[in-house]
Amino acid sequence: MASTLLHPSKAEPGDQIAVLSPSFAAAGAFPAIHEQAMRRLTEVTGLVPVEFPTTRAVGASPQARAADLNAAFRDPAIRAVLAVIGGDDQITVIPHLDPEPVRRDPKPFLGTSDNTNLHQWLWSNGVASFYGGSSQVHLGPGPGVDDVHARSLRAALLTGETLDINDPGESEDVGVLWDDPLALTSFGEREPTDPWSWHGPARAVTGSTWGGCLEVLEWVLAAGRFPVDPMVLRGGVLLIETSEELLPARNVGWIVRGLGERGILAAVDAVLVARPPVSDHAHRPDPDERQRLRDEQREVVVQTIARYSPDATVCVGVPFGHTRPQWILPHGGIVTVDAVNRRISADYS
Repeated sequence: MASTLLHPSKAEPGDQIAVLSPSFAAAGAFPAIHEQAMRRLTEVTGLVPVEFPTTRAVGASPQARAADLNAAFRDPAIRAVLAVIGGDDQITVIPHLDPEPVRRDPKPFLGTSDNTNLHQWLWSNGVASFYGGSSQVHLGPGPGVDDVHARSLRAALLTGETLDINDPGESEDVGVLWDDPLALTSFGEREPTDPWSWHGPARAVTGSTWGGCLEVLEWVLAAGRFPVDPMVLRGGVLLIETSEELLPARNVGWIVRGLGERGILAAVDAVLVARPPVSDHAHRPDPDERQRLRDEQREVVVQTIARYSPDATVCVGVPFGHTRPQWILPHGGIVTVDAVNRRISADYS
């Protein structure tokens, strides 16, 4: 599949980037955060943000959100597309999308969480993308943009180089509430991270990536939007992460088991599992409980992968999902998972 995917050309400073809300219009609900994100987007990339009718329209219909996506992909002046944030109903937008513009003039698309729907749609239509990049979470809040996010954002949009994916050493599950003025200047409560854990054969795997948010992947599969032989993923790298819904470990294991039954786990040679959020604004367990919850999820995921793909190399704890700081990773691009030297690198071309 990697050899047949179209890899969009990079933008250049001064080009326009569409900033859209294909799911929840957080830009309209919390405009101060969004506006700071847009200023920082230009500062970090040199690109010019362009909003569309539903970017700030809370409650816009699936048809209207799809119309904005179609218009952005069709407009030759738009050279990249960035999702403001995820949500929970993008699955209803997908049937209204037009594949012709994305095939004719593929552009980098960046998004996370519910945008897994869009990543799978692009992938099914032969176009690579980048998993991550929520402007409302990783650009707008706090005193600045995290270094790992800024570097991978520029690589995905502009430069296309290969980067070593490392751990920033700290992590937060949630930031300050966006209706609090402190959200514009303060990070959330951060804590030191643990070393990534490695499982399976100690070997180096280089392959094309596929995956996203586990809860959304379950919807994608239920909707029949992965209607291909899973062996198209042969030799690839599976990306999986969990959302702020804070599923119990057993539920996470059930979804991973579903990937196993579908044949997806047996096809890939490596799996990257993101550091999961284990707290939210309503409840922050104490440090020991947070560690226990992360450990429980790791164990069930690793054991389930081993059942279906004992030769897969697995790395757990990589910050590419719902925590911050966040790496943006290629979706349909090339990642190397080197369990011998315990290194990960990503090709953003």
